[in-house]
Amino acid sequence: MTGPRIYSSETLIPGQQVALDEQAVTHLVRVLRMQSGDTFRLFNGDGHEYSASLLVESKKYASAIIGEILRSDAAMPLALHLGQVMSKGDRMDFTVQKATELGIREITPLSSERCDVRLKGERMDKKREHWQRVAISACEQSGRNSIPVIHDPVNLSDWLTAVEADRKLLLHPHNQKPLNSDEQPQSVAILVGPEGGFSDPEVMLCQQQGFDGLLLGPRILRTETAALTALSVIQYVWGDFR
Repeated sequence: MTGPRIYSSETLIPGQQVALDEQAVTHLVRVLRMQSGDTFRLFNGDGHEYSASLLVESKKYASAIIGEILRSDAAMPLALHLGQVMSKGDRMDFTVQKATELGIREITPLSSERCDVRLKGERMDKKREHWQRVAISACEQSGRNSIPVIHDPVNLSDWLTAVEADRKLLLHPHNQKPLNSDEQPQSVAILVGPEGGFSDPEVMLCQQQGFDGLLLGPRILRTETAALTALSVIQYVWGDFR
């Protein structure tokens, strides 16, 4: 089935009718000029994609009649959790977007000694909600039916002691080795630092918490490039790129 692919926060049950949010109505009715009876695709993060028929009631209000399940995501063989020290501008948006396309399951924004981004209170909540919307938009575009979780930003040391994974990998030049020397894990935590890198005490803390260096070639990568390169390599060696 062709047609636009739209996210809905509602529970989707074949045969039932659900209201569409303002952004979806604007895109379908005002931008694409779709009319009642036109078909499109809906997903809500439950792992399925549904057919839907549009019911336009006004320029600002429309709903969808849910049809059959068109397809379901295959189970991901690898649970990937990215701990990303926050970066300025739209670089964090870029990381969230591309990591979603590459199959990340969880992203935790981090603060560290050399992190230039400081978030507290309402500003932190708004940023997390913004990054979650970026992930949802990336799912719409990429055809992914499961939505990664964007956690609240936390301090690096708190994340290091809390995160659980079969393998823990740090993008920093220490104790580096290629992935193909290891057995297949079921979960991987990847830690990427700020533009200025981690301090020596932070690297030592990472080592104490079981993080090994990941070998990604001889060049120094920017923070937004490092995360995506690591995810691509890990998905190729252990994940669903094979």
